[in-house]
Amino acid sequence: MDALTKKRGKAFAIDVMASAIVTAAVEPLLRKKVKKEWVHALVTPTVVFWGLEYAQLKMCGQTVGHKIAGIKIENADGGELTGEQILKRVAHRDSIMTLQWFKQRGQDMGAQMPHDRYAHTVVRELGK
Repeated sequence: MDALTKKRGKAFAIDVMASAIVTAAVEPLLRKKVKKEWVHALVTPTVVFWGLEYAQLKMCGQTVGHKIAGIKIENADGGELTGEQILKRVAHRDSIMTLQWFKQRGQDMGAQMPHDRYAHTVVRELGK
């Protein structure tokens, strides 16, 4: 596994932890309004994770995990990420990409994993 792939994994783990903290803070408030347990198990964590990622990428260009890991997601053509690219990237990553990754797991993907190719994004190391 190359260094960029390791940094991507580190960034993802940090973002998952940050999302879990926000979900833990929001969930008690939602429990008063929504009584269905499956909403709290499936919908709330997904909406919080995607929402945090979308907001951070749109406002700052990086998530907290990306900043700590020293990586940045960019438009493959250069320039800022669009809202559509961010949504395509997270939806593909959390659904179809896992199956594609298992098919190609022996290959080192580094800067462009399947969800990056789908959304036309690339991940770069900062300072290089």
